[in-house]
Amino acid sequence: MARPTDDFHFRIDVAHSGQRLDRVLAELLPDCSRSYLAQLIRSGVLVVNQQPRKPSYRLGLGDVVSGHRPPDPEPVRYAAEPIPINILHEDASLIVLDKPAGLVVHPAPGHPTGTLVNALLAHCPDLAQGDDTHRPGIVHRLDKDTSGVMVVAKERRVHESLAHQFKQRLVRKHYLAIVRGRMKTTKGEIDLPIGRHPTDRKKMSTTTRRGRPAMTRWFLRQQFESAALLALELKSGRTHQARVHCAAMRHPILGDPVYGPRMRGNAVLPVQVAQVLKDAGRQMLHAWRLTFYHPDNDREVTFEAAMPDDMQRVLKRLSRQ
Repeated sequence: MARPTDDFHFRIDVAHSGQRLDRVLAELLPDCSRSYLAQLIRSGVLVVNQQPRKPSYRLGLGDVVSGHRPPDPEPVRYAAEPIPINILHEDASLIVLDKPAGLVVHPAPGHPTGTLVNALLAHCPDLAQGDDTHRPGIVHRLDKDTSGVMVVAKERRVHESLAHQFKQRLVRKHYLAIVRGRMKTTKGEIDLPIGRHPTDRKKMSTTTRRGRPAMTRWFLRQQFESAALLALELKSGRTHQARVHCAAMRHPILGDPVYGPRMRGNAVLPVQVAQVLKDAGRQMLHAWRLTFYHPDNDREVTFEAAMPDDMQRVLKRLSRQ
């Protein structure tokens, strides 16, 4: 049963000055998830100086945050669906799987069903709940059209351990990407901050004023006339990091509809390659290898997912140039 609501007022002190409104409220109201509080902020239930603000609003010294203490959010129940998943490893604590391209990781507006979470609940009904009940078992994400290795927690302690490893950058993440153009060297490093695009809120950018540190190392595995196969090592975990960083060095990932299509000065793809890429219908990015410490014994473990067929077909066509 939800507890009754009551009024509250909180005056911002030096310790909280400059922080985002949603982050401060998540600290004040630890029983509520940050995403739930963001909804209440947008609806005007929680205000600053009696004025509605955005969740990203930066609080100033002396600001007064007020509103009604919200009731505990009702638990979200998602339906288990018999969607096939390719499990690479499973034990009592976790599942490692190879996510196919086209599969959304968790339910969200526009995708209430048919997600990886729905599939996992059919396979394992008692998935661990982390800080967000909308994503049972989910520790990290891959974009809908990115394939590859993911780890899922079965127990809360495992979820906490893995989440800590990701936060502390103890997890090693390697990707394979087919990018446009010819590389000038055989390896390199992209050290550019990533944040929300200044004008398009659905995109990320390396030119935003409030970017967060991000680093990607790349290694040339195969060079073709108009494209290259790269191995990427993501040293951080920003949204769209691989896609944004490849575009930033003017070698966007093939098939990326957001960061690649209008970039000038890149090699033109042959018609045959363009057709195979069109048939694939997604960016040529694959989460190839994941290394972490198993929460049960602290031993380092590595899991790999073979390159999917659509990327292999693109490489095969590129090799015929």
